[in-house]
Amino acid sequence: MSDPRITSSIFTRGAVDLSALRTPAPTPARTSAPVQPGPSANLPGAAGGGVSVIDVSEATFQSEVLERSLTTPVIVDFWAEWCEPCKQLSPVLERLATEGGGAWVLAKIDVDANPRIAQMFRVQGIPMVYAVVGGQPIDAFSGVVPEAQLRQWIQAVLKAGGVTVAEPEDPRLDEADDALMSGDLDAAERAYKKILAESPADAAAEAGLAQVGLARRVAGADPGAAIAAAQANPDDVEAQLLAADIEVLSGQAEAAYARLVGLVRRTAGDDREKVRQHLVGLFAVAGPEDPAVASARRALASALF
Repeated sequence: MSDPRITSSIFTRGAVDLSALRTPAPTPARTSAPVQPGPSANLPGAAGGGVSVIDVSEATFQSEVLERSLTTPVIVDFWAEWCEPCKQLSPVLERLATEGGGAWVLAKIDVDANPRIAQMFRVQGIPMVYAVVGGQPIDAFSGVVPEAQLRQWIQAVLKAGGVTVAEPEDPRLDEADDALMSGDLDAAERAYKKILAESPADAAAEAGLAQVGLARRVAGADPGAAIAAAQANPDDVEAQLLAADIEVLSGQAEAAYARLVGLVRRTAGDDREKVRQHLVGLFAVAGPEDPAVASARRALASALF
């Protein structure tokens, strides 16, 4: 299966019609007793006494999913007792919900006990997981996914819901970063590649792997001599690439990007493509959110087209 991710095209408004599950709001104010959470809501870890995991039925769907999602993202887990894959996914979701400390709520729905809800969500197989924000489903995936991908998906749901949360520490990245800092480039490369094999879109691992390549390219180089050689030979591709690497390591990334964008303008064919690829590799060191990278990408596009 493809990586679960937030996309604006998965659901259009009204594609999942939940109106039949809504109940008229009492007037002038809600007077019914608050719905008591199901047994799984007793899991510890919710911040401030708020629940992290709840069992939901048709009777409680409006209050526990639709209304709650107006203020807190709700992730709905469709499951059944007979579903073996559910027994793999649900405990992970419950643990992550508890770990989230109330930043989001996991709503567990037994499809056998609540077939109408499953029908409204067009559930054709389980496990099936939906994210509900602002009273509307915004994304979904089916089947069991690796925990690393699941964490990324949940982070995307939280961002879509306007929730600011600290990125959880990843011991795999810590290990890879430690190897890079100690100069063990082979170990760092293996560690970053392992992360990317498990989580292909991990930007931190991509940046780390790019740093490994950068460190290897500048090993043994004399920074002053490399910059001087590049200045003396403006059309020497290898000299310019090395100078750009050294500038990035020296904290002069914008100068490095400008150097290579200029070289792209002056070259053609295989040389031009080599410079372009090298520049894109340097972008990966900083990461896509770096303002200097965004500006340099625009300059590169202009140089190419």
